[in-house]
Amino acid sequence: MRKIISFMHISLDGFVAGPNGEMDWIKVNEEIFAHVGKRISEGDTSLYGRVTYQMMENYWPTAADKPNATRHDIEHSRWYSTVHKVVVSKTMKDAVLPNTTIISDNLPESIHEIKQQAGKEILLFGSPTATHSFMQLNLIDGYWLFVNPVILGRGIPLFAGIKEKTKLKLVSTRPFTCGVTELNYIVDRP
Repeated sequence: MRKIISFMHISLDGFVAGPNGEMDWIKVNEEIFAHVGKRISEGDTSLYGRVTYQMMENYWPTAADKPNATRHDIEHSRWYSTVHKVVVSKTMKDAVLPNTTIISDNLPESIHEIKQQAGKEILLFGSPTATHSFMQLNLIDGYWLFVNPVILGRGIPLFAGIKEKTKLKLVSTRPFTCGVTELNYIVDRP
């Protein structure tokens, strides 16, 4: 069965965005981009909430064509154009988009069906609202967290609405020169 891995930048105090969705505190550099690029190539499906999907769609399809495109822009744009996208959205339910599946209801059953299909990891990018729903339904198999050296004090928490203890097993850690530390966990299910 395929695994869903949540990919998220978080503050040291566990927030994924500021109170108004701000993400200007997230640190990235070429070292992180290279690491993420290699890691995401292991997945063939990306999973988004509607808001994150629309942000991605507004940038990545043409990012490689811009005159000042970086190596990361070019590589990620190529990956984005080939990866199968799954979007969790009640408002986009009638949309027909290339290489994209829209899930608007029956979330547990629809995700279980996707996890049964042949393929590699399913990467859940950002999307705090969708991530919270997935957590509450126990659909996330691992967390790929990039802990940023900042304390926000308030904002959108990563772990919200959790009703029961979830044990995690640390798979790897990696510090980056910009001060970010990667923590890679899998859910420790009996």
